[in-house]
Amino acid sequence: MTTADTTARLARLHNIIEDLLKEAKRQGASAAEAAVGSSAGLEVAVRLGEVETVEHTRDNGLGITVYFGHRKGSSSTSDLSPTAVRDAVTAACVIAQHTQEDPCAHLADPALLATDVPDLDLYHPWAVTVDDAIALAVACEDAARAYDSRIVNSDGASFSSQFGIHAVGNSHGFIGGYPTTHHSLDCAVIGQAGDQMQRDAWWTTARCGQELDSAQQVGERAAQRTLARLGARRLDTRDAPVLFQAEVATGLLRSLMSAISGGSIYRRSSFLLDHLGERIFPDFVRIHEEPHLRRGLASAPFDGDGVATRAKDLINAGVLQTYLLSVYSGCRLNLPTTGNAGGVRNLRVDMGTHDRAALLRLMGTGLMVTELMGQGVNLVTGDYSRGATGFWVENGEIQFPVEEITIAGNLKTMFAGLVAIGNDCDFPGSVRTGSWLIDRMTIAGE
Repeated sequence: MTTADTTARLARLHNIIEDLLKEAKRQGASAAEAAVGSSAGLEVAVRLGEVETVEHTRDNGLGITVYFGHRKGSSSTSDLSPTAVRDAVTAACVIAQHTQEDPCAHLADPALLATDVPDLDLYHPWAVTVDDAIALAVACEDAARAYDSRIVNSDGASFSSQFGIHAVGNSHGFIGGYPTTHHSLDCAVIGQAGDQMQRDAWWTTARCGQELDSAQQVGERAAQRTLARLGARRLDTRDAPVLFQAEVATGLLRSLMSAISGGSIYRRSSFLLDHLGERIFPDFVRIHEEPHLRRGLASAPFDGDGVATRAKDLINAGVLQTYLLSVYSGCRLNLPTTGNAGGVRNLRVDMGTHDRAALLRLMGTGLMVTELMGQGVNLVTGDYSRGATGFWVENGEIQFPVEEITIAGNLKTMFAGLVAIGNDCDFPGSVRTGSWLIDRMTIAGE
């Protein structure tokens, strides 16, 4: 898509927002806000060298919220025609007439809105053809299948290239929007040794297609991970240190983000309720947000309320510095918004000096977790229990792979018991961290 095409699409979204804000005012709303998006893409999936699916996607979406004083109504539509837009506004206005007043139902303070939208270099269209996409996916799977004779089957490889434009506006006069791209390639294969079979995968993702790992790198990494799991066995139930491999440790961070989200806090459904300003990690831990990271996978110049985003520490010296607040949740807590309507953007953890081998030596004897299953996280109490696979470690050396075990603990205790964070982050994603070594957890097995 050319720059002129993108500019024209963005102008159209701006016009739609202006029209619906005018329509909301005409129908008596005292204020209104809207988000409009348009996306298109190509997705290809192959398995055993054969094409399984080729999909061209195209989607539109519009959401409108109107305010009659402190009464609020919302509606949405995937039809961006003028008639559908008017109907969506009418539906939102009707809903607002029947809702109770909420003193926190209001727009953001105009002074907080993103009047200057920086270019974060998020748009890198790739004129990839269907044949090119198929060739990339096939090459990725071929690299995995050819890596070792023990790779006996495949769950396939897939390639995706997506383009989108997103715009937000409100009746304070703010309208902002920008285009984005997202490209990815992944592969999953199955290995066999004797009568045991194992499966694992790897992936690469980036805003710019030229920054993806090669198809061969992704395929070989998927094969290596699969082969490493062959010969897995169970463990007896015990307590031991646990090392969360870097890409798995991101799940602990997501649990932390859920626990400090404004919605969880004002509903009093978080184990970190009333912990603002308190130490919840050891003092070497710093966790921060970088929403303006160029080409970042979660970068954004403004949040869902139109509030300008900014870099900030969430944890500094182990102390919880802030909750993640939208305009609404901040109002409910009598705190200002933190520009996090829609979540956190580009989460980063300061890494330590230990590589993976050094972390294993520091742990001595314990479990290295490489995959987690299930949803066993209770954010109200912090109780944590999930199925796991990984490797048993003794004297700082991997002994054998393990499977069909459960690890359990409490997130508050786990955070406080964090021994070290590695410098071994080597995976793509908007959440970046090294591996986490936790001093002790319960491992349930045989």
